[in-house]
Amino acid sequence: MRGSSLGESCLLPAVSSRGATTGVAARRVLSAWPAPQEPGMEYQDAVRTLNTLQTNANYLEQVKRQRGDPQTQLEAMKLYLARSGLQVEDLDQLNIIHITGTKGKGSTCAFTERILRSYGLKTGFFSSPHLVQVRERIRINGQPISPELFTKYFWRLYHRLEETKDDSSCVSMPGYFRFLTLMAFHVFLQEKVDLAVMEVGIGGAYDCTNIVKKPVVCGVSSLGIDHTGLLGDTMEKIAWQKGGIFKCGIPAFTVLQPDGPLAVLRDRAQQISCPLYLCPPLEALEEGGPLLTLGLEGEHQQSNAALALQLARCWLQQKGYQDTGELKASRPSLLGQLPLAPVFQPTSHMQHGLRDTEWPGRTQLLRRGPLTWYLDGAHTTSSMQACVRWFRQALHSRERPGGGSEVRVLLFNSTGDRDSAALLKLLQPCQFDYTIFCPNLTEVSSTDNADQQNFTVTLDQVLLRCLAHQQHWSRLHEDQASPEPGGPAPLLLAPRPAHTHSTSSLVFSCISHALQWISQGRDPVFQPTSPPRVLFAHPVAGSGAIVLQEAAAIHVLVTGSLHLVGGVLKLLEPSLSQ
Repeated sequence: MRGSSLGESCLLPAVSSRGATTGVAARRVLSAWPAPQEPGMEYQDAVRTLNTLQTNANYLEQVKRQRGDPQTQLEAMKLYLARSGLQVEDLDQLNIIHITGTKGKGSTCAFTERILRSYGLKTGFFSSPHLVQVRERIRINGQPISPELFTKYFWRLYHRLEETKDDSSCVSMPGYFRFLTLMAFHVFLQEKVDLAVMEVGIGGAYDCTNIVKKPVVCGVSSLGIDHTGLLGDTMEKIAWQKGGIFKCGIPAFTVLQPDGPLAVLRDRAQQISCPLYLCPPLEALEEGGPLLTLGLEGEHQQSNAALALQLARCWLQQKGYQDTGELKASRPSLLGQLPLAPVFQPTSHMQHGLRDTEWPGRTQLLRRGPLTWYLDGAHTTSSMQACVRWFRQALHSRERPGGGSEVRVLLFNSTGDRDSAALLKLLQPCQFDYTIFCPNLTEVSSTDNADQQNFTVTLDQVLLRCLAHQQHWSRLHEDQASPEPGGPAPLLLAPRPAHTHSTSSLVFSCISHALQWISQGRDPVFQPTSPPRVLFAHPVAGSGAIVLQEAAAIHVLVTGSLHLVGGVLKLLEPSLSQ
């Protein structure tokens, strides 16, 4: 790297300067096409081929260039669907629950899927992004489809699209996310799920999941600012995009939102005669009954659970189920803008579903000897505020070691058009002893694992971004800025020892090296081979290693990017890669 000022607190072991480069046919059901039996066409080969399609970053740039007529994106998706052997009407068989939002949409999907699975239903669940393996995006009964099933359906769809290419078309193969969406539809139809929970990728109105014409019910989780280059730079503009999933006559639910965005959602629903309801808070459903236990930690999950209960109950009612919870006395809407959704007593199936929900990488704790890993893929200002509240409350309620010091470490990365400086400022009150920056690469070379490959950026680009994050953090540290008014309320924590160095920050070239330095061999599961000597070459790394080796407890918050969290989980939980 150029410039001595950037390198003074930077460790980049084993970095290479090389960047990673690399008319509709007659309708026919996909299941009629045999899975290819050619040798070598295994899971990793399928994923490598998938990776040659446009990935998220390139897709965003493409849509930005074409946003003068974004409706063409949906029309293109319908053509791809037809080429794959399906018509839009075929998707009605999937009994879809369609969910969008800025924060919490994935958790809401997870709650909803788990509730309905507890009723004995066979569920499909499509989500993004994946954490460790791409097959996590397509789940049946809560489990990622097997490598064998993924491989079978991937090659069926891939060859079908290859064989139906139109020479006059500019693009013969759909992009990465579109391909996986198409594949999910086929998997769910052929595996005969009772319902499919579909998480919107980006936005709603022009997202490729929005080719669905007749979902059973739709949901909008909490709104915030994200993907501004694509969705708009105000919450009202973003709300307009999210409300694009509403359908005439199809019930929809949302949670409490700021007045402006809520009014936009209301207007969008009224324009197409979509019945939109405001979810009562979870406390209203608990009145007169047992307290509800959530499988996901954090106060913000209560809003997601409240939305999931309404979505699941509505789906059950639409499909003629009787055990949907006894109605309680109704009360007027909180804001008068929308009618309030029913207040009911959650059934035992609903209670068990909420309790048993798992959604890795979101407010997740891993306790390993002296290390506690706090994993949360927050990447917007509002979700980071929730992450900080969760982390500080967890620290406040922890059991303190009898003797010895406690060390707090932040492992951070941020990608895309996110405001990393704003995210880092929100993290400042957590009073970290060490802050580590690294790209979303598990190893310096990811060629051995196709699930972790990203062809949209070079190694130099991601490392330069990490150095920029480090500079932002150093400036914040020097300024000793106070938290923003209205930010997370400070919790009473143990006094922090004075820092003995100016920045206490390091940059590593990959996640593996970062974890090796943080854990110092003290994580009983993560036991890599001997770390490179350069990991301890910098004075901060050398002195910090001693502190970490002697600490009675080490608290590590991993946040800023779901892809970063996924890379960490891949190393800390090897079973997720099997």
